Amino acid sequence: MSNEFQHLPVLLAETLAQLHLLPGSIVVDGTLGGGGHAAAILEQTGPDGLLLGLDRDPEALSAARGRLSRYGDRFRALHASFRDLDQAVAQAGFEAVDGVLLDLGVSSHQLDTPARGFRFGDEGAGAPLDMRMDPSQGATAADLLARATADEIEGWLREYGELPGARRLARAIAETRGRQPLRTNADLLRVIGAAGVGRGRRHNPATLVFQALRIAVNDELGALEQGLEAALRVLRPGGRIVVIAYHSLEDRIVKQYFRREARGCVCPPAQPVCTCNRLPTVRVVTKRAVRPGDAELAENPRARSARLRCAERIGEAG
Repeated sequence: MSNEFQHLPVLLAETLAQLHLLPGSIVVDGTLGGGGHAAAILEQTGPDGLLLGLDRDPEALSAARGRLSRYGDRFRALHASFRDLDQAVAQAGFEAVDGVLLDLGVSSHQLDTPARGFRFGDEGAGAPLDMRMDPSQGATAADLLARATADEIEGWLREYGELPGARRLARAIAETRGRQPLRTNADLLRVIGAAGVGRGRRHNPATLVFQALRIAVNDELGALEQGLEAALRVLRPGGRIVVIAYHSLEDRIVKQYFRREARGCVCPPAQPVCTCNRLPTVRVVTKRAVRPGDAELAENPRARSARLRCAERIGEAG
């Protein structure tokens, strides 16, 4: 297998510890990527544990199948989004699983492949404005920028990128595309530079813009919300879900979802007696997000923003 698909799995030891797997466990890796986490999980659950790997990226699936072929029938892979995790589990013939892993965000391979359009450095500046995690379907970033209203673009930049000057840049994009289509990363970078947004701030404004567009193209936050619900539907009591997030928007969704499911009751706080009769579905295992240590950061600087959270299923699955 080509070295371009090799990657360092983030928070690997912490992930294994929190999943708390035993030999024979059935696990879903909803973000298979290069298969680094999956290989370690298969080792820990041997000799007869099973792992179902999902990924939206056909290239990642092909690479992982090659890397994990030594595990034979213990490893299965499906081209699917983790938002449909429960359907994938049913398709694989499992009634319930012991663990779910979601390692969110864009993979190192996707970042390091200029043609995918996820990065904007020297190697990626002339790349097509694509940003799809599954390049076989859906609208590209160029498609979205061509047909969205200025207000919609502003909303993405403000909500997903937390970009100062979101309105100014959205108007500049709408004005520019009227004269010339925005087809490449270089086209978009010129508009960002001319609009003068985010100057004097710690982050390169293009980083926030590209993050916002990537999230919009792939509906990442919607997929996360649906994926968390799907995971709880298939986890057996005592099974655990581990989620690794890389920015505050993702982490906030995970934290709030776990807290809400652990609380159970959704009645208004001012209501003196519970009438919803909703019971807790999880126990939050990580009271605070787990972060990478200095040794991991020295080896893999891309892990610096990672935050891991874990919850354990209680009650009945389904």
